[in-house]
Amino acid sequence: MRLKLSILGLAVILSSFLGACGNNPGSTTSKGPVTVGSKLDTEATVLAQVIIQMLRANGFTVIDHSSTGQTDIVRSALINGDIDIYPEYTGNGAFFFNEENSPVWQDFQAGYQEVKTLDKQQNNIVWLQPAPANNTWAIAVPKSFASSNNLVTLDDLAAYINKGGNFKIAASEEFLTSAVALPAFESVYGFNLGANQQVVVSLGGTAATEKAAAEGTSGVNAAMAFGTDGGLAALNLVVLQDNRHAQPYYAPAPIVRGVVFDKYPQLAGILNPVFASLDLVTLQTLNASVQVEGKNVASVVQDYLKSKGFVP
Repeated sequence: MRLKLSILGLAVILSSFLGACGNNPGSTTSKGPVTVGSKLDTEATVLAQVIIQMLRANGFTVIDHSSTGQTDIVRSALINGDIDIYPEYTGNGAFFFNEENSPVWQDFQAGYQEVKTLDKQQNNIVWLQPAPANNTWAIAVPKSFASSNNLVTLDDLAAYINKGGNFKIAASEEFLTSAVALPAFESVYGFNLGANQQVVVSLGGTAATEKAAAEGTSGVNAAMAFGTDGGLAALNLVVLQDNRHAQPYYAPAPIVRGVVFDKYPQLAGILNPVFASLDLVTLQTLNASVQVEGKNVASVVQDYLKSKGFVP
């Protein structure tokens, strides 16, 4: 009896040891832990859930530290090793590396390559595949208005305005006056808005500007927006394409500590295809499900990943 118990005990010990090893193909928690962080806004939590659920589906133990804080806090947490991965925007490289005046940030691919190179060299941070969506200053109009006037790009809008078309935008004071916002659009596309074509929204948020455009409040038919705002799809608004790149390109991408990526290079294969699927309309829709419809963020992401076949 004593011998049998000893053998049984040894078997249990060996089983526990093997289960903890990364060589056990049947283990679902053999890799990690990987700590995932994020910023505080809706899209940040959506993207963090994408990372969390994809890693867990691929056998990683994940520690969820999403909603870590504002940009400076979450980035410091990554650099200091308090978190291992979080979603960041390519255009923020202009501020991370004091290159605000460089035109490289107006180009999707060039901006991505620039921040990818600089962050790897200076901080050993690896940028994975960015989503083909731009979360930057934008001008949005009702879909019906865009359709009836053949408005797709900001070049189209400039031609419409310069021909005397009826146009009034709701926006914050910052958007109307900051050199990087409306004045940049006017300069690049060659149009000018008079005071009677501008409605200042005191609260300054896109929720109010988009609601005004959707409802035609005070004759408004356009709104200051951010490219992937959740309210856009819900309110049947469309973002006019910044085809001349007046604004920096803010494409979201997972960024990961180099020491973690060196240990788990398969992170690229796991996350890159998912982020490649997150185009502008998809992100708007996912954000709206959480922000407008009040759905649970984890459930929204799970449904999306299943619908695309990324998880069973």
